[in-house]
Parts: sequence; C-alpha cells; structure tokens
Amino acid sequence: MSDSIADSATASLWQEPEPQPLDPRSAPVPRYGTGSLADLLPAVAAGQGVPGLPSLSSGLALAPADRVCVFLVDGLGWELLRAHPAEAPFLTSLLPGSLGGTGAPITAGFPSTTATSLASVGTGLPPGAHGLPGYTVVDPATGHLMNQLRWQPWTDPHAWQPYPTVFQLADAAGVHTCQVSAPTFAETPLTKIALSGGTFLGRLSGEERMDLAAEQLAAGDRSLVYTYYSEVDGKGHRFGVDSDEWRAQLRYVDGLVQRLAEQLPPRAALYVTADHGMIDVPFDPESRIDFDEDWELRAGVALLGGEGRARHVYAVPGAAGDVLAVWREVLGEQMWVASRDEAIEAGWFGRPEDGGGVDERVYRRIGDVVAAASADVAIVASRTEPKESAMVGLHGSMTPVEQLVPLLEVRS
Repeated sequence: MSDSIADSATASLWQEPEPQPLDPRSAPVPRYGTGSLADLLPAVAAGQGVPGLPSLSSGLALAPADRVCVFLVDGLGWELLRAHPAEAPFLTSLLPGSLGGTGAPITAGFPSTTATSLASVGTGLPPGAHGLPGYTVVDPATGHLMNQLRWQPWTDPHAWQPYPTVFQLADAAGVHTCQVSAPTFAETPLTKIALSGGTFLGRLSGEERMDLAAEQLAAGDRSLVYTYYSEVDGKGHRFGVDSDEWRAQLRYVDGLVQRLAEQLPPRAALYVTADHGMIDVPFDPESRIDFDEDWELRAGVALLGGEGRARHVYAVPGAAGDVLAVWREVLGEQMWVASRDEAIEAGWFGRPEDGGGVDERVYRRIGDVVAAASADVAIVASRTEPKESAMVGLHGSMTPVEQLVPLLEVRS
C-alpha cells in the first residue's frame, strides 16, 4: 500500500461522521392517557362520580375528593419552578423531597401553547381530538390561518371544537361547577368551547379570585372550581424568565396559592398546574432564524403557522415533499422535522390507544410539515409576526423546560 493510500485510509477512520437529522420518532411525546393535562379533569371528575368522561387508556391516578379546585398558572413550567425556590417557598414546599410534598410533573401536550393546553384541560382530550393543534393553524374551509387564542378570523366555535367539556359533564351530573377568571374571558370563543360549564365568575385581582374560588368550593357537597392567572406567562414573554419582572410574578403567584390553600373547606383538594413552561431564546441570527428573510425556508411554502418553536408549515400544492426535504436539511439538527403523517404516527397530537388520535376534521389543520425545536432556537417571522418575534421568552415544543408542568396538591 502506498503512503498516500495509507494516509487516506487513516484519515477516513478519523473523519467526523456526517451529522444526521433528528428522527421525529425520537421526540419526547407527551404522556397522553397517563400523565398529561388532558388527563387531569377526567381523573378529578371520575372521583366525583361524573359519568360520560373521555375514555383514557389508563388515566391519571388521583385520590377522590368531593370538592376540587384546579388553579392553572399560565407559563409556570416544572423546571422553572424547581429552579426558583427562593421566589416560591410555598409552592416549593409542595414539591417531592419537601416535608409532605407529593407534587410531580405532568406533560402539557403538543404544541405546548396556551390555546392547545386550555382545550386539553377543559375537554380532557389530546389536541388531535379537540382540534386546537397550535397557536395558528389553517382552517381547511377557508385556506386561511386561524389564530386559536384570539379566535381570528372568527369561525363557529362549536363546529371547530364539538366535544362537551368536563365542566359541562360535571354540571349535568349535579356537581357545583364554576370558573373564576378575568372578566374579559367570560364570552371568548376559547372559553365557550374549552372552559364552559356551570357558572363563570369574573374578578379582576388575583386575591379576589382566590377568595371567590374558596367560597365556591364550599358552596356544594361536590364542587369543581377552575381558576386562572396569566401574568407569569406575560412577563416571561416580555422580559424573559431570567428577569426581575418574571421573578416578581412568581413571588406573587406563590402568595396567591398559599392564600387559596389556607381557605380550603373540608373534604377539598387544590391542584396547581400550568399550560406550558418557557425558554429564553437569544437574539442572534443563529438562534432566531428569520423565515421572512430566508429564501430557502420560504421556497414552496404557502403559509407559515404555529409559533417560533412549534411550526406548522403549509406547502403550495405539490411541494410538500420538497419543503419537508429542505426544512429537514436546514433545521434537522436543531428541530424535529416531520411530515404531517409522520408527526401523527409518532403520536405528537395523541394516539387512539391513549384516548385520542387525530380526528378527520383536524387532519388538514396540521401542517404539511411540522417542526418542533430541540435546541435553543426559534423560527421567527420579523415582518409577518413582529410582536411574536420580539418576545424574549418562547414555548411550544417538546423539550422538558417547555413540556413539563407541575401537578401540585393541597388537601384539607
């Protein structure tokens, strides 16, 4: 063997292997059916004897309680909470390892975003069944993007999400049922199709909501009360989860939870949870890839849906395969990039055996290509989504910091 051939052979042995795109089947799929947000209210209501609940493969095991309050704190991820014990001493006391703490993480569902998660909470169904599989998705009837948080453009809410809520089933079964939240949410389409049933009671301040939630818990022999607070998420989006503003909100929420816990009537359980966590994505071109300025990613794309860390990509007719190939080539080391059918088969939106799947009416709402961030990156759109692109804290994907949310319990 000549020296040149030997040198070439030796070099090939030490050559770095070509990077491979992430396999969509390797994504950490939410624990639908056993430990996700969709399982929480069915487990609670089953303990109160409510019939007709969504069927689950095995369900979430919760001890029965006659009176239950679910307090959902928008944006309070499990990993964020564990990282800030000084700002949240009461919540931290409910974590495992603390004296008497039995809390554990559950998963939000995919994408880990507010509209999707609230629909999962209220209906007890995974996204592929309730039909809110993203921040913005295509309405197949019009071909336009529909924002499912703001409900723009308007479409018939009950055609979009036809299943009854767990609150409606509980109310029909004679459980005293109500939602205590900001007055502005009383008549929104998202409330109507995800969080309605019984009575909606609007209060402005967090303290008023806690006091009223406790009062409503005591109003029935069996009670199901839901309450909500949004500003942990709001400050995270605006200032980031490493900011003083975010920490101040966490301290405030910690006080709210303690206030409510100290007022629980007899035979009551309080569950504190969240709709998603959050991650701060750096403001540099490598971390925030601008779709509006990237001709390669735009090629063959008719509409860009979803949000920065969980994108639904809708191709022009006939271009879906090419768009998938390009997105996988460009982003495949940083994001799980799947075709619609690959994402569905991998169980991103729920599986039939887990109490859900993807309904026929929902199938085309999902992008031809679905991209979920694994690394600390986001696909922003500086011109078409200027407000969203300017946010510091983001969420949507299946990484633990976004996907894991607390399930903390206090009992009287």
